[in-house]
Amino acid sequence: MRIVHLLKTCIPGTLLLLPVAAAAQRLTAEDYIARWQDVAVAKMKEHGIPASITLAQGLLESGNGNSVLAVKANNHFGIKCTPDWSGGKVYHDDDRRNDCFRKYRDAADSYEDHSRFLLRPRYADLFTLRPTDYKGWAHGLKKAGYATDPRYPSKLIDLIERYALHELDRGQRSARPPKEEPPTSTRSATRRRSGEGEEVTVNVGGTRPVERHAGRIKYVTARRGDTYAGLAEELGQIPGLLARWNDQDKGSALQEGQVVYLQPKRNAVKAPAPHTVKAGETLWGISQQHAIKLAKLAAYNGLAPDAPVRPGTVLSLRKPKR
Repeated sequence: MRIVHLLKTCIPGTLLLLPVAAAAQRLTAEDYIARWQDVAVAKMKEHGIPASITLAQGLLESGNGNSVLAVKANNHFGIKCTPDWSGGKVYHDDDRRNDCFRKYRDAADSYEDHSRFLLRPRYADLFTLRPTDYKGWAHGLKKAGYATDPRYPSKLIDLIERYALHELDRGQRSARPPKEEPPTSTRSATRRRSGEGEEVTVNVGGTRPVERHAGRIKYVTARRGDTYAGLAEELGQIPGLLARWNDQDKGSALQEGQVVYLQPKRNAVKAPAPHTVKAGETLWGISQQHAIKLAKLAAYNGLAPDAPVRPGTVLSLRKPKR
């Protein structure tokens, strides 16, 4: 979660990136920058926040303007409702089910709200920095508690330098093409078979491969240093919901090679074959292996979800017949 005060939430972590537009209609980073750089510069002149920082946060928080909140609520920074909010509202799962988020008549209002948020005393030290010190601002936001993701400053800095957003802070134009952008010709899709059924691996434009367990449940494989918040940013998901689909808290550590499902697991497996526990296995790990909900797996076998399981134990992956 990005902001942890004002009833714990105001700007959530890189979240609510569920894509709602067709692929052909999705905004690129360049499209987003070209559309909103003038607004970011205007807010910089009005409030003193570097335009590069504002745009980088907008890119990161809204998924280039393609998130549910950006499209449906003109909310580019994930700002949540507070008791004094009297405007429009939309609801999405985040830290809690049906969390309330602000809805704006125009996305420019989201930019203004974001600027006013950073004018709070908590961020006063940022305004002692030079307006061209985007690196200082990026690290200062993290230090002030804006983000819990340790990679947040580097993500902002990467976006700023990739698209030359710092030129806006000096009164120049930006929206340069990104460096080392993979060509369209690198897009590919591969298909393979698994023992449980067909799995599909799709790798488009160099992005992380998304596979299907038994031809149904989408998942990715965690890499070293991955977090639920980081994956949500990258894949267009909500951190809390993504973690819930994997029967974990969104602050849970991800291990390299871990399967991370991008949609709810099944209530049971199709094949009636049971699972024989091997040394070192856990109930949660078995639920991930078979893409079955942990609570269901535990209930089918008369166990608590956190109960240890002994090697050699035979577990039912379906509701026992009576």
